[in-house]
Amino acid sequence: MVQFLSAIDPPHEADATASSEVLPDAALLDAYSRTVVSVAKKVSEAVVQIKVDKAPRRGRRNSQLNGTGSGFIISTDGYIVTNSHVVHGATRIEVNLQNGRHFEARLVGEDPATDLAVVQIDADNLSIVSFADSDQLQAGQLAVAIGNPYGFQYSLTAGVVSALGRTLRSESGRLIDDVIQTDAALNPGNSGGPLVDSHGRVIGVNTAVILPAQGLCFAVASNLAAFVVGKLILEGKVRRGFIGIAGQMIRMTVQMAQQLKLEAPSGILVQQIEPNGPAFHSGLQPGDVIIGFNENTVHSIDDLHRYLNESTIGQSCELTVLRNRGKLALQVVPAELS
Repeated sequence: MVQFLSAIDPPHEADATASSEVLPDAALLDAYSRTVVSVAKKVSEAVVQIKVDKAPRRGRRNSQLNGTGSGFIISTDGYIVTNSHVVHGATRIEVNLQNGRHFEARLVGEDPATDLAVVQIDADNLSIVSFADSDQLQAGQLAVAIGNPYGFQYSLTAGVVSALGRTLRSESGRLIDDVIQTDAALNPGNSGGPLVDSHGRVIGVNTAVILPAQGLCFAVASNLAAFVVGKLILEGKVRRGFIGIAGQMIRMTVQMAQQLKLEAPSGILVQQIEPNGPAFHSGLQPGDVIIGFNENTVHSIDDLHRYLNESTIGQSCELTVLRNRGKLALQVVPAELS
């Protein structure tokens, strides 16, 4: 029941306090709204809709498969980042810009292992976005997703970074490490679009949503994406070694880092080991924490991805791991990721 005060009744102290709290809350909401609007203005013109034609599947000779996804422009010469599963097997790729222009695109390269791809269009006067440093992300910070869900162009959803360092299995069957979890709503068609921070910088590439769960959406972290995109532009593919583990970055206490004389208070917790893979034959065990690779410090999945490059394939490499609160050196021979 709603109660009204008469004109002659003095306000109670509690009512006065409640009234004084309205303005700060309204100001906070307004600041949040201004931030999201500012992000939309900075980023939306660099977000594109991607339409693809794919060859018909076996048994469907007369049916042409069509699909849509999202992407974002990272350079004035027309390089666009999207998901591998959006453009894989495409016979034709069309890119639609927010201003109504549309172009045919060519596939520069794709990397199914991280579900990333790069296409290019021949266009001028392009708006671009840049990658942020995903190592600086914190759970709880603002995350804004822009894309084309269900064909509705340039839709925006906002949420927060829910968790960091997740592992996700791509459509290729490989595990993608260093995945950001967010509750910014994603739907079919958002794939390949950017997840951006409050400054309009890309912190991740939207890649998957778990159905029927709500608020469980995932993006490939920007540092990994930037590394892969650079390789695709220069070489058309990413040739890398792999050791066959699933892991997650963990942080250690200051006391433990000091006791073990670690250069960085973090490492990769080994959660799973692929049967008969390189790590399986090295003696690595679930529960080990990888902190070094060939005398290089490993404090995140990004580090291990960088070190497992083409020069390590078939070469004996040294893993430094923590086991039972002590350091251990193991020899592993990375194989080539096909």
